[in-house]
Amino acid sequence: MALYESDHTKFMREWMEKHPEQTEEQQKGRALWWDKPQDQDTRKRQNAAKVPVKPYYYQTDE
Repeated sequence: MALYESDHTKFMREWMEKHPEQTEEQQKGRALWWDKPQDQDTRKRQNAAKVPVKPYYYQTDE
C-alpha cells in the first residue's frame, strides 16, 4: 500500500466499507460513462485521421 493516502481516498474507502450496496451502483455508473464497446474499424479510421501536432504548438511559420 502507498505511504500517502489522500483524505478523499480514505473517505471513499470508508464509505464503501460502510455501504457495500453502492458497489453495484458504482459499476452501473462506470458502465454508463466509461465502459463502451470498441469498434475496431472506427478506431482505425480515427487513428488514420489524426493530424500530427507540431513540436512547438505556438510556432506560426511552416
